[in-house]
Amino acid sequence: RYLRIAAKQIGALVGRTLAAHMQPRGWKTRDTGLCAVTYEALPTAKERRDGAIEAVEAAGIPAGQVYKAPMSKPDLEQATNATLNLLTQHPETKHWLICGMNDPVVMGAVRAMEQRGFTKDNVIGVGIDGDQVAIDELNRAVVTGFYGTVLLSARKHGSDTVEMMYQWIKNGKAPPLDTRTTGVVITRANYHQVLKEQGVSE
Repeated sequence: RYLRIAAKQIGALVGRTLAAHMQPRGWKTRDTGLCAVTYEALPTAKERRDGAIEAVEAAGIPAGQVYKAPMSKPDLEQATNATLNLLTQHPETKHWLICGMNDPVVMGAVRAMEQRGFTKDNVIGVGIDGDQVAIDELNRAVVTGFYGTVLLSARKHGSDTVEMMYQWIKNGKAPPLDTRTTGVVITRANYHQVLKEQGVSE
């Protein structure tokens, strides 16, 4: 039985969100690239990245405009450095979508792009976790390229797991073979409400 978080599906939600918010901006596909900040040593990170890449490609971004920015360590500083290297290699790209394994990694990529003159008008970054790094960024007075994050539904995951285990032990009702949970996208527009609904804040 799988009582865990669905890494690839979460990545796919990131990818669909990126594509959905690129289209209303009128970005031309030929001018747009995906910066996928990667950390190959961690299988969960790879699953999240692959899910995002597949969703973005399904939305119309060619595989040749999907660029991986490998990190030696999964943190903000390494993500910044990896993205700066990528930007040097692809000066032709006018608009950037950003995905990565978590919020600090995506934040590092956003910061790197700010150093090269990119702003919220030509960057869309979507993180994963909904941690304090993301919440602080969404709460800033200045809007940046960090559009939002996928808040992992820890409350639902925990409560569902407890209920399934209770039913399995007490009544012999085995849970489904795959019970992985995903998350919900939070942005400046909805994070107060969603955090409250998830029991993360008052």
